[in-house]
Amino acid sequence: MTAPSLTWRTPAVILVCGCLIGMLAFGPRAGLGFFLTPMSATHGWGRDVFSLAMGLQMLLWGVGQPFAGALADRFGAISVLCGGALLYAVGLVLMAYSTTPLMLHITAGVIIGFGLAGCSFTLVIGAFGKLMPESWRSLAFGAGTAAGSFGQFLFSPLSVAFIDSFGWQHTLLIFSAIVLLILPLSLALAAPRAVPGAAAARPQSVTQALTEAFGHRSYVLLVLGFFTCGFQIFFIAIHLPAYLIDRGLPAEIGGWALAMIGLFNIVGSLLSGWLGNLIPKRYILAVIYFGRSIAILIFILLPPSTLTTLVFSAVIGFLWLSTVPPTSALVAVMFGTKWLTMLFGFAFFSHQVGGFLGVWLGGVLFEQTGSYDVIWWLAILLGVLSAVINLPIVEKPVLRPAPAVV
Repeated sequence: MTAPSLTWRTPAVILVCGCLIGMLAFGPRAGLGFFLTPMSATHGWGRDVFSLAMGLQMLLWGVGQPFAGALADRFGAISVLCGGALLYAVGLVLMAYSTTPLMLHITAGVIIGFGLAGCSFTLVIGAFGKLMPESWRSLAFGAGTAAGSFGQFLFSPLSVAFIDSFGWQHTLLIFSAIVLLILPLSLALAAPRAVPGAAAARPQSVTQALTEAFGHRSYVLLVLGFFTCGFQIFFIAIHLPAYLIDRGLPAEIGGWALAMIGLFNIVGSLLSGWLGNLIPKRYILAVIYFGRSIAILIFILLPPSTLTTLVFSAVIGFLWLSTVPPTSALVAVMFGTKWLTMLFGFAFFSHQVGGFLGVWLGGVLFEQTGSYDVIWWLAILLGVLSAVINLPIVEKPVLRPAPAVV
């Protein structure tokens, strides 16, 4: 007798629940920057204390992502999503009661960083790759990425409103409770049970999957290109407001610029996912990276103004995380979905390393030269190089020897 199928888990339900998870995971994290001033003032810390905690969080999020991905590929997304959400929620609670720099670095940096690795949109994208019909897959990747951006757009004003109304400590506790909503939503991302009597797929271990991927030229090029994505967007996200003030613009323009980036990223991610079904994904990536370089070049050469800043923010937001849908889709095309979450996790680790260097070098080079000019030109150069190295990517499944017939 055939077991009844879980008919409620339609592609639309999976898509909505996955997008909600992406929004709830990324939203509170995107609002943590608003806690820098009140926490530093309360405890008498310099801004470097909070900044180091956020830098650790970003780096460890990237370090933990391949491991979380491997666990999700091996045991299913639900257990990893739930574990990550619980760790994330605990980190937020403990962050509220951190009274020393070391405590903050452990809670906001280490615990939340590893928690994000277990419940962020990269896990959702991996689940989409396994659960969605192929015709839905690329668009679902775009929607999952856009959901994270919407979380950023939504939780930024919520963070300010909650801190003003309840104080920063209680706001962190509220965010912790919100993150726990990921637990019931993750039930929609359960992997389907194997059908009795169905032909088993060719078995492949973690070691075999990694050896195959890192020995594949196209995958290496893809990972290298994703480094540039992190370098550019994290440099802009952290240093753009200060750059605008240096050029004589009011401080609030920086806030509007980041909001504009988040808003247009939703459109860009959805469009990128949709186009992935129509044109080669390597061309989409090449256009995105080259387009970013052109946008940055025009922006730094034009006289500073509110109009040019907002136009630049809209353009760069449109190209912001629109790299994620074609990048994740290419991993699925080349290697299938069995180890998709882990292999995309390694690409994401490259992204986070690039982000860490973009933020860190931005500050170091500014202190040494008194301007951001060197880092802007480096971002332009990396964008052009990434556009070029994505063009030779072969969008075909990797060739594997057929299993021997006994």
